[in-house]
Amino acid sequence: MRWDLTGLPPYDQETLPHPCVHIVQEEGTLRIFGPQTARFVRTLAGRSGVFGIKFKPAGFHPFLGRPVVELANASLPLSRVFGAAAECFESMLRAASDDAARIAIAVEFLATHWPPADPAVAQLNSIVASIVDDRTLNSVAALVARLGRGQRALQRRFERYVGVSPKWVISRYRLHDAVEQLAQGVPEDWAAFALGLGYFDQAHFIRDFKALVGRSPREFALDESTSTTTRC
Repeated sequence: MRWDLTGLPPYDQETLPHPCVHIVQEEGTLRIFGPQTARFVRTLAGRSGVFGIKFKPAGFHPFLGRPVVELANASLPLSRVFGAAAECFESMLRAASDDAARIAIAVEFLATHWPPADPAVAQLNSIVASIVDDRTLNSVAALVARLGRGQRALQRRFERYVGVSPKWVISRYRLHDAVEQLAQGVPEDWAAFALGLGYFDQAHFIRDFKALVGRSPREFALDESTSTTTRC
């Protein structure tokens, strides 16, 4: 991602969280960022950019070698996982002439340090993908019934491999669904809208949405509607 706001005021870029680990290079420094459970706000100013590697939900666990929940809402230097090789990797990325070169360097670095295969990674990624794709999966009980696994065992698996709970993943992706739908306009029946996302009442939906997005669902929908009208 690159930006050029030379001569313009700073801009707050907001990003909704996903259950993923990232390796991010900014101003020549590389850090590993664990799953973020809150809305991520980054102030963009001047002319700069970042280069990032996004792992699939359970994809970083084999590299880390310990529960990903330890990285939730935290970051650490690349050297804490990859040792002395991290410094050379940082230097090569800084010296790269363009993004294509950076991507090639990153691919080679990760391939060189590729961990042994772990079948649980594909299993957890498949579970998260099913949550994303199937909007009827709006509770842990529904997920447990589909998988035929105990809730506590599933919780431990998610904490170890993904870094957040299955309840959190379900809630966040249903809120992502809400953002997508509200961008199209204000629903006629708010109670039915909240129920369709797995909430038992409208108040809990409003609370969670506002905590994540920073605005109430109605404010968000009206702002999006105004923005669309202005653009048209």
